[in-house]
Amino acid sequence: MNNKKFLAAVVGLGIVTLSACGSSSDGSKSSGSKSVTLVSHDSWAVSKSVLADFEKKSGYQVKVLEDGDAGQAVNKAILTKDNPQGDVFFGVDNTLLSRALDNGLFQSYEAKGADRIKAGYRVDRDKVTPIDTGDICVNYDKAYFTEHKLQPPTSYDDLIKPAYKNLLVTENASTSSPGLGFLLGSAAKYGDDGWEGYWKKLKANGVKVVDGWEQAYNEEFSGSAGGKKAKADRPLVVSYASSPPAEVIYADPKPTTAPTGVAQGTCFRQIEYAGLLSNAANAKGGKALLDFLLTKEFQQDMPLNMFVYPVVTGAQVPAEFTQYGPQAKDPETMDPAKIADNRDDWVKSWTSLVLK
Repeated sequence: MNNKKFLAAVVGLGIVTLSACGSSSDGSKSSGSKSVTLVSHDSWAVSKSVLADFEKKSGYQVKVLEDGDAGQAVNKAILTKDNPQGDVFFGVDNTLLSRALDNGLFQSYEAKGADRIKAGYRVDRDKVTPIDTGDICVNYDKAYFTEHKLQPPTSYDDLIKPAYKNLLVTENASTSSPGLGFLLGSAAKYGDDGWEGYWKKLKANGVKVVDGWEQAYNEEFSGSAGGKKAKADRPLVVSYASSPPAEVIYADPKPTTAPTGVAQGTCFRQIEYAGLLSNAANAKGGKALLDFLLTKEFQQDMPLNMFVYPVVTGAQVPAEFTQYGPQAKDPETMDPAKIADNRDDWVKSWTSLVLK
């Protein structure tokens, strides 16, 4: 999920990632049968040993081009689809999937192991492969609410109450994947005729909007390690259900409990996909890489690197991950077709309503 790799670095451990671009120093695009390029958002992360195992078995050297927030990365990939920066794109989620598909971003390929994907995450169209899932939720700073003798919010309705005025920061729905997910969650909760009224109340209650997750979480949110350093003053932030375990797992010294919590009634289920880019220079290598993303080895490596849940049967999740960040019990969801039909209009209305 977007930018959680940055979170882990902030709280004390540099996660092992590759950031080699898909272009050489002279600007020419990398190609050749022994090199395959993955284009992703900034949250891509994998253990060195896991990636090395794939490179040894496949014979391909993996290069990674990280291209900003998921929304930015998808838009750039669409603009460059005729001459793509790489071979595989990872990180388009269910909020933006139809945009990528309608613009012909991917070519057809059914990855090996697709039959092991859990039924709830499969898609009808064969141009993308589900890779991981997680929940976009409001996180809260436990210390703030203890100090102020105030109960943390538990629902969307709570966020518009006077007690939580000027406490929430969220991301721009037009530029950020979690920001868009929060908007879609409110639309799922209140319906086509009710979500705008909800946002009017949220705006009146002092919600702050910033461009992306990194700024919201690490600069504005008082509960994060980065926010503490920045002396942030917003104890509520739109982030992920998996952010609390990151605050524990990568802290030094490690606390016994997470310093942040999740408002379980504010969650929206997110699914991330990967696909073989149209006009990929190395389609064969791209197919091998997509196959790798569904292996048990990679799927079990994701939770403590990208703070997401696997989507294939048989992949185990570390106990420390679920202990501090269990999945939402009853998240809001939305049919991809409804997202496709309404997303752009909703974002336009949201922008006019909230940002002006």
